[in-house]
Amino acid sequence: MPLPNSRPKAYSVGMTKTRTSTTRRPLAQDPLTERAEQVKDSAQHIWLAGLGAFAKAQAEGAKVFEALVNEGQQLQSKTQAAAQARIQALSQATEQVTEQVAGMANEISDKATGQWNKLESLFESRVATALQNLGMPTAPDIIALQARIQVLEEHIAQMHALSSPAKGRSSKPRSGPAAKAKTPTARARKT
Repeated sequence: MPLPNSRPKAYSVGMTKTRTSTTRRPLAQDPLTERAEQVKDSAQHIWLAGLGAFAKAQAEGAKVFEALVNEGQQLQSKTQAAAQARIQALSQATEQVTEQVAGMANEISDKATGQWNKLESLFESRVATALQNLGMPTAPDIIALQARIQVLEEHIAQMHALSSPAKGRSSKPRSGPAAKAKTPTARARKT
């Protein structure tokens, strides 16, 4: 087994091993032993290559880690920007849909109100027709009757005023059952 501080062995293209050290092996060696030496030397080279890679990874590992962190931050900021853009697009789409639904609701409400008004006027006209067929007076008929009553009351008051001075000659009111019967309270008592 060669010492760890020994020089590396050089190999030629034909995989023939040539030693550069001053110690020489006897030429006539067993092929099995020679093969074991080659495997041992290869294993040592692999071990040394692994140690070198480990040392290099330790030295450059911090740099690689920082590079990975920077790439992660860049990816995160891109992802957040894309998510914000998507949220804003969804918000705008939601506002548009809300406006459309509100417009449709207003249209439906207006149509329903119009239909309700039509139904109400149709109902009122049919009730008025039915009442008229039953002989019930309408609102204009009652107003006209009230106006006629007012005119008649005025005529009665005028006639009463004209007839009062003729009765004014006798200042004494009549007494007796005939005078009481002619007053409205007396007539109400008799009935």
